[in-house]
Amino acid sequence: MGRRGARQRDQRMRLSLIREAARLMAEDGVGDYYAAKCKAAERLGASETRNLPGNQEVHEALREHQAIFGGADHEAELLRLRRRAVEAMTFFADFRPRLVGPVLSGTADAGSSVQLHLFADTPETVLLYLTDRRIPFESDERRLRFGRDSWSVRPVFRFLAGETEVELTVFDETGLREPPRSEVHGGSMERAGIAEVRALVEEAVSEE
Repeated sequence: MGRRGARQRDQRMRLSLIREAARLMAEDGVGDYYAAKCKAAERLGASETRNLPGNQEVHEALREHQAIFGGADHEAELLRLRRRAVEAMTFFADFRPRLVGPVLSGTADAGSSVQLHLFADTPETVLLYLTDRRIPFESDERRLRFGRDSWSVRPVFRFLAGETEVELTVFDETGLREPPRSEVHGGSMERAGIAEVRALVEEAVSEE
């Protein structure tokens, strides 16, 4: 009975961690799954736990939270961001853009950026494209996982399109055939081309 009670307590705590991590991402703008889980554990008095939930569990809870509490406002914001994504993808059409991240998955909020993967012979090609069009941007890097244990650092360029941040991660040609691993489920990251994103926008508009 003691073991059963302990398992039940562990299960309740795990569920509480999942819900609190999802709430932190939805309401407090915590954008990183691991950070949200650690902060949730601290708030629930379980900062020493080694039984943190998986990112997929938090992701599903986040979608549920937004569906319940976000309602029409969340759907309107998601539609706005997907329209911005279509505009950005049209602008960068020469680099065969793919939409990734929360705007694609549907968990984006007002603070989310439009995240695109671009494909070019060299990152400098994208840099010159931005410079020639006098678009102010900042440079960064992102470490991404490929396969089971292979990691690669890819260049990132960020700029503002109105009030929306657009984030460009640049890959070479092999990156078009082999997506990096998703931080949510560990499999290949979901990507969408411009036709797919337009279809998402048209579907949302038809349901309004």
